[in-house]
Amino acid sequence: MKQSTVIHVKRDPEERLRRYAAMVADRAVPLGLVAEGDRDLVWERHVRDCLRATAAFRPEDRVALDLGSGAGLPGIVLACALPDRRFRLVEPRRRAAAFLELAVERLGLTNVEVLIARAQDLEDRADVVTARAFAPLDRTWASAWPLLGPGGRLVYFAGEGMTDPTAHARTIFSPEPPAEVELLERVDSGAPLVIMSRR
Repeated sequence: MKQSTVIHVKRDPEERLRRYAAMVADRAVPLGLVAEGDRDLVWERHVRDCLRATAAFRPEDRVALDLGSGAGLPGIVLACALPDRRFRLVEPRRRAAAFLELAVERLGLTNVEVLIARAQDLEDRADVVTARAFAPLDRTWASAWPLLGPGGRLVYFAGEGMTDPTAHARTIFSPEPPAEVELLERVDSGAPLVIMSRR
């Protein structure tokens, strides 16, 4: 029998997350930012999935960049769940960025900034970089590496097709190999979070 992951979110963040899930279904799906077939599955397939990344944050982490934020998955979800951290949502598409700005305003998220930019054009530094449906792992690491300070970490949502994420991560040497690779396993699927640290 499969076990389910229990995620505890304080009441106010959960209410905010429910409102966000409704916005995704009502607005992000018609914009093509989330698949039409996921309209009734936003909470289970997207919000709860993104919440797994809260476990990758350390107490000292203050700033996170979410690459290719799209509909705000995971950036807005994490900003709701971790209101004491700053999140910068990186999204080059103006239509997606407009949705993100609307969501930030409607949800009253004072810890979020939307950057209409490509990852390679940024000069920002962050403690954590998140990426979900952004690019293959090697390209994501190459994009995240310059944005991380020493000891900073990439939190990568691996697809279910990645059979051995740890081995795959250890074959990456550009721009430099990760100092450490760890996995946060997902109990109810074969898609873990891959966490790669910069030296």
